[in-house]
Amino acid sequence: MSDSTPPVLVTGAAGFIGAYVCRALRARGEAVIGLDNFNGYYDPQLKRDRVAALCPDIDLRTLDLTDRAGLAALFDELQPQRVIHLAAQAGVRYSLQNPHAYVDSNLAGFVNLLELCRHRHVGHLVYASSSSVYGDSATPPFSEDQRIDKPRSLYAATKAANELMGYSYAQLYGLRMTGLRFFTVYGRWGRPDMAPMIFSRAVLAGQPIEVFNNGEMRRDFTHIDDIVAGVLAALDRPPPAAVDGVPPHRVFNLGNHTPVELERFIAVIEAAAGRKADKVYKPMQPGDMVETMADTQRAREALGFEPRTAIEDGLPEVVDWCRDYFGTV
Repeated sequence: MSDSTPPVLVTGAAGFIGAYVCRALRARGEAVIGLDNFNGYYDPQLKRDRVAALCPDIDLRTLDLTDRAGLAALFDELQPQRVIHLAAQAGVRYSLQNPHAYVDSNLAGFVNLLELCRHRHVGHLVYASSSSVYGDSATPPFSEDQRIDKPRSLYAATKAANELMGYSYAQLYGLRMTGLRFFTVYGRWGRPDMAPMIFSRAVLAGQPIEVFNNGEMRRDFTHIDDIVAGVLAALDRPPPAAVDGVPPHRVFNLGNHTPVELERFIAVIEAAAGRKADKVYKPMQPGDMVETMADTQRAREALGFEPRTAIEDGLPEVVDWCRDYFGTV
């Protein structure tokens, strides 16, 4: 890349998906500036270790999206033409406990970013949405054409709102935007609040795991390598300018299109850990969905998105990583 080429700005760069995206961008020669606020939703040291392991050579700034002045100064300094927006307050269940964190980060922070992308004439903004937006309106396989107006959590509502906000900025100002609905991403250096790592750590340590809805759940688990390939493909293929009143805003599912029964998921972890899980069956948790399943036809046709990693290959990596990082035996 030329020294004069503006860097790609990646928000949430110390997060699970963010750090892997930064690594992939650097591997293909892109200049990358990352920002993250290193909040305490989970251990910030894990985030720092993740960056050190995956993308130690990026310029990483500590900044919160609600800091309008700081964010504006960063845009003025960098003049990015491409932005990958992955920063957000994540977690379905935590949104029931701390709703204001979601409003601050996912709504106010997103507006701050949209305004800067608009006024600084950013060429393409790729942003993270979530499979959670489908909520009670969804019928598997979840298609981008289905309604998203019955969310099961505040987190899901903020992600649906992001898509509506993105559409409005594309329509009003011609800002090119691509929203990506991620389906349960897993892999090494993953989030400790998600089932792949929670179950792996517990089984390794001989501790019980809580299995909700009595195990009658199915999830579209998607490996981080497949997700990163989709993010970069989306970045490289911005939507066309407005044509016949259609604004330059597109939304894609990024999932594995192969939902996995929760009991099978646990069995793969048990095999990798070399011990049986102590399962405690529980009723359905508020905000959760019984099944997720991505219809990936649109992403396949527009982005060439083809997920390749089965849980039998990807989950043992998580178990091995947990054993190495946390020292469980």
